[in-house]
Amino acid sequence: MTESDPAILHADLDAFYASVEQLAEPELRGKPVIVGGLGARGVVAAASYEARRFGVRSAMPMVQARRACPNGVFLSPRFDAYQAASAQVMEIFRSYTPLVEPLALDEAFLDVRGARRRIGTGEEIARELRARVRVDTGLTVSVGVASTKFVAKLASDLAKPDGLLVVAPGTELDFLHPLPVERLWGVGPATSAVLHRLGLRTVGDLASFGEDALVAALGDAHGRHLHALAHNDDPRPVEPERLLKSVGHEETFPVDHTDREVLTREAMRLADRTASRLRTNGLRGRTVQLKVRFADFRTITRSRTLATATDLAADIGSTARDLLDAVDVAEGVRLLGVSVQQLAEPGDGEQQALPLGVDPATTPSDERRAALERSIDGVRRRYGDDSVVSGRLAPGRPASGRSAPGTEDS
Repeated sequence: MTESDPAILHADLDAFYASVEQLAEPELRGKPVIVGGLGARGVVAAASYEARRFGVRSAMPMVQARRACPNGVFLSPRFDAYQAASAQVMEIFRSYTPLVEPLALDEAFLDVRGARRRIGTGEEIARELRARVRVDTGLTVSVGVASTKFVAKLASDLAKPDGLLVVAPGTELDFLHPLPVERLWGVGPATSAVLHRLGLRTVGDLASFGEDALVAALGDAHGRHLHALAHNDDPRPVEPERLLKSVGHEETFPVDHTDREVLTREAMRLADRTASRLRTNGLRGRTVQLKVRFADFRTITRSRTLATATDLAADIGSTARDLLDAVDVAEGVRLLGVSVQQLAEPGDGEQQALPLGVDPATTPSDERRAALERSIDGVRRRYGDDSVVSGRLAPGRPASGRSAPGTEDS
């Protein structure tokens, strides 16, 4: 082992949502499992590798997925179960190094330089970590090991499923340059078309292209960014303290809604899920934001900042309801979202404000409400998201099944 051993790991759980479902229901193992929105406008959130053989991919419209894999098992997401599985895996990661930077529920960067003396090389740590995740959780994880975050993530992508790929220091350009330009972060369909018109099809082609010419074609920031990545110029450290900027849920309805009562009920439901996710992450927030997308795809947001931070569904829901009351929904609402921003861990000395006109003798304290909501969290983790439903939400079912979480951390 030398100081030149690669020590940046990118660990990515394989077909995470679908794998959690297959672990929970053994009869699903070996079957094509597709998780996502089950309505007419739903999209695929995850597909097992059995489903991928039929061409099913994440972000594919669910209608298209059903045509491609008519015998698949189609499931609505259970985000509480995925969050619990993710927390278990992240705890394993942190047992190797405190330098863990989660990117999502199913992936993270690790800097294991400090663990090499007691465990071994970056590759040996990755092998042990993969084995432990499998034994402790039943999940499989693909890992890339490299000297930079960018190359480590590419390596884990190429190692899937259930693989390990190590890119030794000094060989990064040999690894990068044969890859198509679409592998570079920031190269989507529009940028890809520009690069192809310039005759640049591989990362090596782009690396040999002049930086000034690339800037002229793509703009200063984008051009310099891609030119740097093509030369493995990625100095970003693993950042374990990176905080979420917002936590929320949003839902696309199978039909456009103009019924304010239905929309209010959905806003309260989304607020309930958002509050639960805040508590799962040990966070509170001060700013509640409502997102509304209309039938013509016009999207607006409305927000309000509270006097004190909260993780309670009652506070978030009442604020979301007030924001919705000020929105004209006559043209039809396609999507609704509720999120909380200005996040922080609960402060020990934070004083809670009591709304004017409320009798403290007959109103549950925040402590009692928080205890009740945490109890509900526990029931839902065990029996599913819809095992406990607030009385104010009980008259109708969700407009399109379970909602999808939205997390903005960049």
